[in-house]
Amino acid sequence: MAKGAAHRSSPNCGQRRHQLSPDMVVIHYTAMESAEAAVERLCDPIAEVSAHYLISEDGSTFPLVSEDMRAWHAGAGAWGWVRDVNSHSIGFELANKGPDSDAPEFPEAQMQTLERILGEVLRRRRIPPERVIGHSDMAPGRKIDPGPHFDWKRLADKGLSVWVEVDPLDADWDRFKLAAETFGYRAVDRDEDSWRAVLDAFRLRFRPGSSGPLEGRDVGTIIALAEKWPCAQVDLGGPKELF
Repeated sequence: MAKGAAHRSSPNCGQRRHQLSPDMVVIHYTAMESAEAAVERLCDPIAEVSAHYLISEDGSTFPLVSEDMRAWHAGAGAWGWVRDVNSHSIGFELANKGPDSDAPEFPEAQMQTLERILGEVLRRRRIPPERVIGHSDMAPGRKIDPGPHFDWKRLADKGLSVWVEVDPLDADWDRFKLAAETFGYRAVDRDEDSWRAVLDAFRLRFRPGSSGPLEGRDVGTIIALAEKWPCAQVDLGGPKELF
Protein backbone atom coordinates (compact mmCIF):
# COMPACT_ATOMS: atom_id res chain seq x y z
CA MET A 1 0.00 0.00 0.00
CA ALA A 2 1.15 3.54 -0.77
CA LYS A 3 0.73 6.82 1.02
CA GLY A 4 -1.31 5.46 3.87
CA ALA A 5 -4.20 4.02 1.86
CA ALA A 6 -6.59 2.18 4.17
CA HIS A 7 -6.67 -1.58 3.63
CA ARG A 8 -9.93 -2.95 2.22
CA SER A 9 -10.74 -6.37 0.86
CA SER A 10 -13.47 -6.91 -1.68
CA PRO A 11 -15.77 -9.90 -1.23
CA ASN A 12 -16.47 -9.82 -4.96
CA CYS A 13 -14.13 -12.56 -6.08
CA GLY A 14 -13.80 -16.32 -6.38
CA GLN A 15 -11.48 -19.08 -7.45
CA ARG A 16 -9.90 -18.85 -10.89
CA ARG A 17 -11.53 -21.49 -13.08
CA HIS A 18 -9.43 -24.58 -13.83
CA GLN A 19 -6.90 -23.35 -11.23
CA LEU A 20 -5.37 -21.11 -13.89
CA SER A 21 -2.59 -18.65 -13.13
CA PRO A 22 -3.00 -15.09 -14.47
CA ASP A 23 -1.44 -14.62 -17.90
CA MET A 24 -2.69 -11.12 -18.80
CA VAL A 25 -3.48 -7.70 -17.32
CA VAL A 26 -6.52 -5.51 -18.02
CA ILE A 27 -6.45 -1.76 -17.31
CA HIS A 28 -9.63 0.19 -16.55
CA TYR A 29 -10.73 3.59 -15.33
CA THR A 30 -13.39 3.94 -12.64
CA ALA A 31 -15.59 6.68 -14.18
CA MET A 32 -16.46 7.80 -10.64
CA GLU A 33 -16.03 11.06 -8.74
CA SER A 34 -13.28 9.85 -6.40
CA ALA A 35 -11.08 6.90 -5.53
CA GLU A 36 -12.91 6.56 -2.23
CA ALA A 37 -16.26 6.24 -4.00
CA ALA A 38 -14.74 3.63 -6.29
CA VAL A 39 -13.42 1.62 -3.35
CA GLU A 40 -16.87 1.57 -1.79
CA ARG A 41 -18.42 0.27 -5.00
CA LEU A 42 -15.71 -2.30 -5.64
CA CYS A 43 -16.15 -3.63 -2.09
CA ASP A 44 -19.97 -3.61 -2.17
CA PRO A 45 -21.30 -7.17 -2.53
CA ILE A 46 -24.45 -5.83 -4.17
CA ALA A 47 -22.43 -4.26 -6.99
CA GLU A 48 -20.75 -7.58 -7.85
CA VAL A 49 -17.68 -5.86 -9.33
CA SER A 50 -14.09 -5.69 -8.14
CA ALA A 51 -10.46 -5.44 -9.23
CA HIS A 52 -7.16 -6.57 -7.85
CA TYR A 53 -5.76 -3.04 -7.55
CA LEU A 54 -7.21 0.46 -7.47
CA ILE A 55 -4.79 3.35 -7.87
CA SER A 56 -5.93 6.83 -6.86
CA GLU A 57 -5.02 10.10 -8.55
CA ASP A 58 -2.30 10.79 -5.95
CA GLY A 59 -0.72 7.36 -6.41
CA SER A 60 -2.21 5.70 -3.34
CA THR A 61 -2.80 2.00 -3.91
CA PHE A 62 -5.74 -0.07 -2.71
CA PRO A 63 -5.10 -3.83 -3.08
CA LEU A 64 -8.67 -5.17 -3.04
CA VAL A 65 -8.39 -8.79 -4.21
CA SER A 66 -5.52 -11.26 -3.93
CA GLU A 67 -3.79 -11.87 -7.24
CA ASP A 68 -4.45 -15.58 -6.82
CA MET A 69 -8.21 -14.97 -6.84
CA ARG A 70 -10.58 -14.24 -9.73
CA ALA A 71 -11.71 -10.61 -9.43
CA TRP A 72 -14.86 -9.50 -11.26
CA HIS A 73 -13.57 -6.68 -13.43
CA ALA A 74 -13.67 -7.83 -17.04
CA GLY A 75 -17.19 -9.18 -17.59
CA ALA A 76 -18.19 -10.32 -21.06
CA GLY A 77 -15.58 -10.11 -23.77
CA ALA A 78 -12.61 -11.94 -25.22
CA TRP A 79 -8.95 -11.56 -26.09
CA GLY A 80 -7.43 -14.09 -28.42
CA TRP A 81 -8.62 -17.54 -27.39
CA VAL A 82 -9.56 -16.35 -23.90
CA ARG A 83 -13.25 -15.83 -23.19
CA ASP A 84 -13.18 -15.98 -19.39
CA VAL A 85 -10.90 -12.98 -19.07
CA ASN A 86 -11.49 -12.75 -15.32
CA SER A 87 -9.90 -16.17 -14.77
CA HIS A 88 -6.88 -15.23 -16.86
CA SER A 89 -6.19 -11.69 -15.74
CA ILE A 90 -5.17 -9.22 -13.08
CA GLY A 91 -7.30 -6.09 -13.12
CA PHE A 92 -6.11 -2.53 -12.45
CA GLU A 93 -8.66 0.23 -11.85
CA LEU A 94 -7.37 3.79 -12.19
CA ALA A 95 -9.37 6.47 -10.39
CA ASN A 96 -10.45 8.74 -13.24
CA LYS A 97 -13.74 10.47 -13.98
CA GLY A 98 -13.60 9.68 -17.69
CA PRO A 99 -12.72 11.45 -20.95
CA ASP A 100 -15.72 13.79 -20.95
CA SER A 101 -15.22 14.97 -17.36
CA ASP A 102 -13.47 18.00 -15.88
CA ALA A 103 -10.44 15.79 -15.03
CA PRO A 104 -9.79 13.44 -17.94
CA GLU A 105 -6.01 13.14 -17.54
CA PHE A 106 -4.10 10.51 -15.57
CA PRO A 107 -1.82 12.36 -13.11
CA GLU A 108 1.91 11.73 -12.97
CA ALA A 109 1.79 10.23 -9.47
CA GLN A 110 -0.88 7.76 -10.58
CA MET A 111 1.07 6.73 -13.68
CA GLN A 112 4.28 6.26 -11.71
CA THR A 113 2.53 3.97 -9.24
CA LEU A 114 0.89 2.02 -12.05
CA GLU A 115 4.26 1.54 -13.75
CA ARG A 116 5.87 0.33 -10.54
CA ILE A 117 3.17 -2.16 -9.56
CA LEU A 118 2.48 -3.31 -13.12
CA GLY A 119 6.19 -3.93 -13.64
CA GLU A 120 6.30 -6.02 -10.45
CA VAL A 121 3.26 -8.03 -11.57
CA LEU A 122 4.68 -8.72 -15.03
CA ARG A 123 8.01 -9.87 -13.61
CA ARG A 124 6.51 -11.95 -10.82
CA ARG A 125 3.88 -13.59 -13.04
CA ARG A 126 6.06 -13.76 -16.16
CA ILE A 127 3.43 -11.96 -18.21
CA PRO A 128 4.78 -10.48 -21.47
CA PRO A 129 4.02 -6.82 -22.25
CA GLU A 130 1.81 -7.69 -25.25
CA ARG A 131 -0.68 -9.24 -22.83
CA VAL A 132 -1.32 -5.92 -21.09
CA ILE A 133 -4.55 -4.66 -22.64
CA GLY A 134 -7.32 -2.15 -22.03
CA HIS A 135 -10.91 -2.99 -21.15
CA SER A 136 -11.81 -1.52 -24.54
CA ASP A 137 -9.57 -4.04 -26.32
CA MET A 138 -11.46 -7.06 -25.00
CA ALA A 139 -14.94 -5.52 -25.24
CA PRO A 140 -15.08 -3.50 -28.49
CA GLY A 141 -18.24 -1.44 -28.78
CA ARG A 142 -19.11 -1.92 -25.10
CA LYS A 143 -16.23 -0.36 -23.18
CA ILE A 144 -13.87 2.54 -23.87
CA ASP A 145 -11.64 2.51 -20.79
CA PRO A 146 -8.91 3.42 -20.08
CA GLY A 147 -9.83 5.84 -22.87
CA PRO A 148 -8.16 8.33 -25.22
CA HIS A 149 -6.16 10.15 -22.51
CA PHE A 150 -4.32 7.06 -21.30
CA ASP A 151 -0.68 7.05 -22.48
CA TRP A 152 -0.11 3.57 -23.90
CA LYS A 153 3.11 4.61 -25.64
CA ARG A 154 4.55 5.66 -22.29
CA LEU A 155 3.92 2.15 -20.93
CA ALA A 156 5.41 0.60 -24.05
CA ASP A 157 8.54 2.76 -23.78
CA LYS A 158 9.05 1.26 -20.31
CA GLY A 159 8.52 -2.31 -21.52
CA LEU A 160 5.07 -2.56 -19.94
CA SER A 161 2.98 -2.69 -23.12
CA VAL A 162 3.52 -2.59 -26.89
CA TRP A 163 3.59 0.11 -29.56
CA VAL A 164 4.69 0.50 -33.18
CA GLU A 165 5.32 3.36 -35.59
CA VAL A 166 4.90 2.32 -39.24
CA ASP A 167 4.20 3.59 -42.73
CA PRO A 168 0.65 3.25 -44.09
CA LEU A 169 -0.45 0.44 -46.40
CA ASP A 170 -3.54 0.09 -48.59
CA ALA A 171 -6.81 0.48 -46.68
CA ASP A 172 -7.81 -3.16 -47.07
CA TRP A 173 -10.47 -4.45 -44.68
CA ASP A 174 -9.57 -8.12 -45.24
CA ARG A 175 -5.97 -7.51 -44.23
CA PHE A 176 -7.08 -5.45 -41.24
CA LYS A 177 -9.46 -8.19 -40.03
CA LEU A 178 -6.89 -10.98 -40.33
CA ALA A 179 -4.19 -9.00 -38.52
CA ALA A 180 -6.61 -7.80 -35.82
CA GLU A 181 -7.63 -11.39 -35.04
CA THR A 182 -4.01 -12.51 -35.05
CA PHE A 183 -3.13 -9.78 -32.54
CA GLY A 184 -6.05 -10.68 -30.26
CA TYR A 185 -9.12 -8.60 -31.16
CA ARG A 186 -12.46 -10.38 -31.55
CA ALA A 187 -15.46 -9.10 -33.52
CA VAL A 188 -18.50 -10.31 -31.56
CA ASP A 189 -20.84 -11.03 -34.47
CA ARG A 190 -18.27 -10.78 -37.26
CA ASP A 191 -20.55 -8.40 -39.15
CA GLU A 192 -19.85 -4.88 -40.39
CA ASP A 193 -20.87 -3.20 -37.14
CA SER A 194 -18.75 -5.59 -35.05
CA TRP A 195 -15.67 -4.95 -37.17
CA ARG A 196 -16.24 -1.22 -37.01
CA ALA A 197 -16.28 -1.58 -33.21
CA VAL A 198 -12.94 -3.40 -33.39
CA LEU A 199 -11.50 -0.60 -35.53
CA ASP A 200 -12.71 1.98 -33.00
CA ALA A 201 -11.19 0.01 -30.10
CA PHE A 202 -7.89 -0.39 -31.97
CA ARG A 203 -7.77 3.34 -32.77
CA LEU A 204 -8.64 4.30 -29.19
CA ARG A 205 -5.45 2.60 -28.08
CA PHE A 206 -3.03 2.89 -31.00
CA ARG A 207 -4.33 5.89 -32.99
CA PRO A 208 -6.23 8.11 -30.50
CA GLY A 209 -8.12 10.91 -32.20
CA SER A 210 -8.52 9.03 -35.49
CA SER A 211 -11.99 8.60 -36.97
CA GLY A 212 -13.76 7.97 -40.23
CA PRO A 213 -13.27 5.15 -42.77
CA LEU A 214 -10.49 2.58 -42.50
CA GLU A 215 -7.13 4.14 -43.37
CA GLY A 216 -3.85 2.76 -44.60
CA ARG A 217 -2.14 3.64 -41.31
CA ASP A 218 -4.69 1.49 -39.45
CA VAL A 219 -3.79 -1.46 -41.66
CA GLY A 220 -0.04 -0.88 -41.43
CA THR A 221 -0.15 -0.56 -37.65
CA ILE A 222 -2.27 -3.64 -36.95
CA ILE A 223 -0.21 -5.78 -39.35
CA ALA A 224 3.00 -4.70 -37.61
CA LEU A 225 1.49 -5.50 -34.21
CA ALA A 226 0.29 -8.92 -35.39
CA GLU A 227 3.67 -9.76 -36.90
CA LYS A 228 5.60 -8.77 -33.78
CA TRP A 229 3.15 -10.04 -31.17
CA PRO A 230 0.69 -12.69 -32.40
CA CYS A 231 -1.67 -13.53 -29.57
CA ALA A 232 -0.39 -16.45 -27.53
CA GLN A 233 -2.37 -19.69 -27.31
CA VAL A 234 -2.36 -19.76 -23.53
CA ASP A 235 -3.57 -22.59 -21.31
CA LEU A 236 -7.38 -22.48 -21.10
CA GLY A 237 -7.60 -25.29 -18.59
CA GLY A 238 -9.36 -27.53 -21.12
CA PRO A 239 -9.97 -27.91 -24.86
CA LYS A 240 -9.15 -24.78 -26.86
CA GLU A 241 -12.21 -22.62 -27.53
CA LEU A 242 -12.34 -21.86 -31.23
CA PHE A 243 -14.00 -18.75 -32.66
